[in-house]
Amino acid sequence: MQMETERKAVVHFGLKMVESGLTTGTGGNLSIIDRKSGRVAVSPSGIEYAALQPEDVVLTDLDGNIQEGDCKPSSELGFHLSVYRQRQDVQAVVHTHSPYATTIACLGWEIPAVHYLVGFAGKKVPIAPYATFGTPELARNVAQNIGQYNALLLANHGLVAVGQNIDAAFAAAEEIEFVARIYYQTQSIGKPVILSEGEMETVLEKFKTYGQKKMS
Repeated sequence: MQMETERKAVVHFGLKMVESGLTTGTGGNLSIIDRKSGRVAVSPSGIEYAALQPEDVVLTDLDGNIQEGDCKPSSELGFHLSVYRQRQDVQAVVHTHSPYATTIACLGWEIPAVHYLVGFAGKKVPIAPYATFGTPELARNVAQNIGQYNALLLANHGLVAVGQNIDAAFAAAEEIEFVARIYYQTQSIGKPVILSEGEMETVLEKFKTYGQKKMS
């Protein structure tokens, strides 16, 4: 079985999405690209993560042609591929319907720098205009609005997080869900104080070594 490591990682992080409350059942999707071969391992459509097996994970090329697997790929494969074509630095994409991020997306808001952990995405989390799920229009909206950010809200839909590996993409999805909750709660109480552009530049510089276990 080709790309066995990537397929196992899709299964592992799919289950982790459910355990972390980022999605339920078959909601959301994720993928990992092997840049050398140009192949993408993507979660299948219609299989609950608790039942997902590595052989269920579909392999496609960057045009969406199935290379290996008997299952139907996620209906959102199009925007995964659009991100990989747009951003050569991205190796993994995680899409969630996490409740707080989705709430903010349904309000049509971006997430500003209400907390420094928005730095997992960048200086803010932008939002892409609404388009029907699984359509070329949605794929275009994602590609046109993600820029160099590591997270993007999809209006009336959910969240897309990306990273240099699946660990980084998943961490971005988790941390932005936390920031979305903080933003929602502060908006419910009063007017949140937003960190300055200069402070976020400092934060992003510090993030270059954030979480490192050893001294460089």
